[in-house]
Amino acid sequence: MQINRSNTGALIVGTLLIVFGLMALAGRFFSFVDWDFIWPFAIIGFGALFFVAMFAGGKGTAAFAIPGSIIGGIGLVLLFQNVTGHWESMSYFWTLIITFVGVGIYVMGWYGGDESQKRSGWRVMKTGFILFIIFGVFFETIFSSYSNILFPLLLIALGAYLVLTRSGLLGAKKTHEPSKPIEPSDHSIPPAS
Repeated sequence: MQINRSNTGALIVGTLLIVFGLMALAGRFFSFVDWDFIWPFAIIGFGALFFVAMFAGGKGTAAFAIPGSIIGGIGLVLLFQNVTGHWESMSYFWTLIITFVGVGIYVMGWYGGDESQKRSGWRVMKTGFILFIIFGVFFETIFSSYSNILFPLLLIALGAYLVLTRSGLLGAKKTHEPSKPIEPSDHSIPPAS
């Protein structure tokens, strides 16, 4: 069966509507299924459709890996947060989107056979992961650990040190130079009249 490329978008949207309709019907008839838990899988599945399109379209459609990895990765993040109930982590989980872009670029380079894209994807992945670690440590230390008082105390101590040293109250050494009298020179600017 030959698929007309102009109908591809309608086929994808139609398939998604059928899947979501079947899920909604299943929710009405099967009450034992926990739909609060399952909904992130719809987002993961939508991201997977981009990879299906990439493999079905050949090497020329390798760029579908980027939106596929972003949407699928966001679905995985939402699944993690849904399972753990730790929604506050979104304050730094957004940095993983950068990592997902890197994954998409890497997969695009792998599928398309482009080593420079693979290297670029790896660099973007590392950048996103480093940002994830930095922001994760920052936000988890400050906002999530109320029992940990070390970090707030360090912030207070650093702030007090800066205020006291900059205001001169912390015994900063002042060097007194003898003042020299200003001597007129021939090259001075005459006073304005």
